[in-house]
Amino acid sequence: MSYKIILDSCGELPAELQGDDRFERVPLSLEVGDYRIMDDESFDQKEFLQKVADYPDCPRSACPSPERYMEACVTEAEHVYIITLSSHLSGSYNSAELGRQLYLEQYGEKDICVIDSHSASCGQTQIGLLAMELEEAGLPFSEIVARLYAYRDSMLTYFVLDNLETLRKNGRLSAVKSLVAHTLNIKPVMSATEGVIIQKSQAVGIKKALVKMIDYMVTDIPELSKRRIIITHCNCESRAEYVRELILSRICAREIMIMETAGVSSMYANDGGVIITA
Repeated sequence: MSYKIILDSCGELPAELQGDDRFERVPLSLEVGDYRIMDDESFDQKEFLQKVADYPDCPRSACPSPERYMEACVTEAEHVYIITLSSHLSGSYNSAELGRQLYLEQYGEKDICVIDSHSASCGQTQIGLLAMELEEAGLPFSEIVARLYAYRDSMLTYFVLDNLETLRKNGRLSAVKSLVAHTLNIKPVMSATEGVIIQKSQAVGIKKALVKMIDYMVTDIPELSKRRIIITHCNCESRAEYVRELILSRICAREIMIMETAGVSSMYANDGGVIITA
C-alpha cells in the first residue's frame, strides 16, 4: 500500500528524509512583532533567534488552517497519517481533524488517521518514523494505527531549556505550580503527561539538569536500550552531543539521532534548549 506521513512543522525530519515524497511538513506561521515568517524551508534559525532576543514581548505561532491540512491529504497515497504537536500546546490537532473531515466530505473515503502526539518536535518525529517502518513492513492500516497510539502512550518526552519565558508567556506552563529564579542559575527538568507540560525536578546549572534528565529517562522507560532515542537541540550541537555521551555512559543504545529544531520548536525551546524522546 502507498502511504503519506504529514507532520505539522513543529516536528522535524532527519536530513535523509527531507524531500522524501512519503513525508510532508505543513507549516505553522511565526510572528515576532512585525516580523512574520512561515515555518518551512525558508526558516532561518539564526535570524529568528536574534529577532526573539531583540523583541521585548513574546513571539507567537499560528497553526495551519483546516483547508491546508485537507490539501495535504489530496494525494494518491492510500494511507495518510497526520501527526501534530500536543493539543495542549496548539490548535494544530483540531485543525487537522477538521481538515480530515473536509477531505472526506469533498473527496470521499480514505484511510486518514490524525494523531495528537502528546508531545512536540522529536516526539512527532518518533511517531512518524514508526509509521514509516510499519508501512514498509506491510502491516494493515488498522494495526498500524493501533501500534502508533500504543507507542504514543508509552513515549516519554523530556526537556531542559535555558529560557522558559516563551512557554510561560504563551500560557503553556499552566500545570507547573512554580518556577525557579533565573538569577540562581537553577534549571528545571521538564516532561509532559498526556501532552501537558510538568516539572520533574531542577538542578543548579545546565549540565547538572541534563544529567538529571537522563537519570529520569533511564529510570522511567523500560528497556530503553531497545528504543530509538532522538535528541533535538536549538543552536547547541555540543550540548546535544554531551547528552548523547551521557546516554551512552548509562546504556547500550539501539539508535541515537540528533536533529536541530525547526521554527516552532526553536520558538518554544529558545536558544540552548534540548529536547529528548524515546
